[in-house]
Amino acid sequence: MSKLVTIFGGSGFLGRYITRRMAKDGWRVRVAVRRPNEAMFVRTYGVVGQVEPVFCNIRDDASVRAVTAGADAVVNCVGTFDAGGKNNFFAVQDEGATRIARIAAEQGVARMVHVSALGSDPESPSEYGRSKAAGEAGVLEHMPDAMILRPSVMFGAEDNFFNRFARSVRFGPTLPIAAGGTKFQAVYVDDVAAAAQMGAEGRAPGGLYELGGPDVNTFRELMQQMLDVVQRRRLILNMPMPLARFAAFCLDMAQKLTLGLFHNGVLTRDQVRQLTVDNVVSGDAKGFADLGIEPMAVEAVLPDYLWPYRPSGQYAAIKNSATNLKA
Repeated sequence: MSKLVTIFGGSGFLGRYITRRMAKDGWRVRVAVRRPNEAMFVRTYGVVGQVEPVFCNIRDDASVRAVTAGADAVVNCVGTFDAGGKNNFFAVQDEGATRIARIAAEQGVARMVHVSALGSDPESPSEYGRSKAAGEAGVLEHMPDAMILRPSVMFGAEDNFFNRFARSVRFGPTLPIAAGGTKFQAVYVDDVAAAAQMGAEGRAPGGLYELGGPDVNTFRELMQQMLDVVQRRRLILNMPMPLARFAAFCLDMAQKLTLGLFHNGVLTRDQVRQLTVDNVVSGDAKGFADLGIEPMAVEAVLPDYLWPYRPSGQYAAIKNSATNLKA
């Protein structure tokens, strides 16, 4: 019988890529999510019955134990950008991750891959970064041989980074951003999935891996690349940090005062604090080179999924060719 992997958050942005890869390699995949009915699309990644979405609440021991039973490996992709509520930073990224590792150890699971983030640091100015660091410590306490992945900001067809900003520039002459000089090492989501697959299958040793793309760019440079791909000319406005903090405060208060009816998906105070620190690999940990993976560059991937945001969409290339013929 083929081996079984439980992937927590296996229908999310990164999780679906790991799920697809594991299924293609012949594994049975248990996709543990809060809303299985919204994850049915993952069943098409394998043959009938090979990939199954199941309910799991990582804040509950019994729920985690049920989906971990019989697994040869577990992969934790669950993360959040919500600072408040039951599923806040520490409930999900610290306590939830630790719970998964503890129960995996109790049940004799052979391997664990935990997806953290480059901003992980117990001294981070943001709660997000501190919760990620606490989660790493909790995982290693119970699964000392686990593979810990720290990717920089990930991009790909379903991302909420380039897609988000590409949507916003369809209207208006400007693109306001905060901390335009902050550096990122944007990494292609399927490259991170390839690393996770190697760890889950035992083809790479455990330990800490920092994963960044081949290029280091400022936030502003990444936005300019996005604008070039979507063929729109916009003035990039770099907000001063005091203004960014004030705007984030107002947006957070709007969410709080409306009891969540308005969800601040624009800019939070914690995100502003994250943006004060560069998001690039340190060189002190293992990386793609140690896994034999050559990461994809941003410019090689963006045109494949940002073309719908061009003024002429899928017809942009035809329109440009016609313009050249007239000339």
